[in-house]
Order: sequence, then structure tokens, then C-alpha cells
Amino acid sequence: MKHLPHKTIERLSQYRRALLICAAKGKAHIFSHEIAKIQHITPVQVRRDIMLIGYTGTLRKGYNVQELIDLIGDIIDTKEGLNVAIVGIGNLGRAMINYFNGKRTKLSIVAAFDSNPDKVERAFSGVKCYHIDQMGEIIKNENISIGIITVPAGAAPEITEKLVNSGIKGILNFTPKPVNVPSRIYLEEYDMITSLEKIAFFVKTHA
Repeated sequence: MKHLPHKTIERLSQYRRALLICAAKGKAHIFSHEIAKIQHITPVQVRRDIMLIGYTGTLRKGYNVQELIDLIGDIIDTKEGLNVAIVGIGNLGRAMINYFNGKRTKLSIVAAFDSNPDKVERAFSGVKCYHIDQMGEIIKNENISIGIITVPAGAAPEITEKLVNSGIKGILNFTPKPVNVPSRIYLEEYDMITSLEKIAFFVKTHA
């Protein structure tokens, strides 16, 4: 499963989110076209992704919702779970902590970092904020594997270097500033400005 395409992993996460909502509503089985409608993709893509992970449904009932949730969890999650840190407790950082709490049992935000003395030593939604200078110590002590960067763009390269030197294995960069990491670090970069401009382009062309 380690060779699954990156886009497939993204969609599996989205499928699980949709399936959890369906399960909460008491739905026991679901067809590929129902998942596709929720995710705004084709049923062929859904079936292809689910076949890649070795699962099949039935013609009469479709996929077993709970079985598929469990299988996706086995593929994406680690048994012991992973700890996450957020660097930058501005509006976005705080919003992420608030949103993330309780959403995933196998991923836990256990620490935050900032350089603002008004934020250091405070707790945000139960997550303690430490000074950036403590990053190496806290990441080691708390066994943190993933770092989320929500600092001003100009500070992103420095923060990335600090995270790498502290032993982080994966980074999610929410700033518009591209960063470089060693090949051993998995990097995901999300630029909200680019995403918004993409939407604006399609709105313009379909007006």
C-alpha cells in the first residue's frame, strides 16, 4: 500500500470523511455512485480507488460502510497514532487547532509554537504553546512527527529548517512561500491564494 498514488490517498481520506457521516446517520451500505456524488467525482474513479486497496462490494448492496471505514483507517492511520505540532498561533493556527480537535483519533495536535510572548505558555483549545526556541526539546519529548506551518510567509524557510533539525518527518506548509526539505521529509504545500485564484478563473470563464 506504500506505493498508492498520492491523489488516491487524498481521495481515500475524503471517502472516509463522507463514510463516517453516512455511518452516523445509520447507513450500512453505499454504492460507488453515491460516494461519487458526495465527492463530485465519477463513480469510475471511486471504484478504481477502492479496487486499488483490495476491497469489493456487492451488486445488490454496494460497499459495507463500516468495513470500508475500517480498511481505509488501516491503510492511512498508524496503530499507535501520530503527534502533530502547529507553528504559528495566529488566526489560522488557532482555527486549525479548534477544527482538528476530536476529528481524528490517530492524529493529535499536542503542541504549538510561537515567538510572541503573549502566546507562549498559554493553552489554545487545550494545546500548550511553547516558544519557538524550545522546538527541538518539545518535539523530542512529545514524540512529534508532523509539523504544520502557519507563520508569515517570510518566516517559512527558517521554521522549516528548525522543524527538520528537530527530527520532524512530515511538514504541511500553509504559507504561500515554497520551502525545501531533505528527501527523507514528506512535504505537502497548500497555497490558499492559488486555490482561490483558480476558482476565480473558472468563475470568470463560466460567467
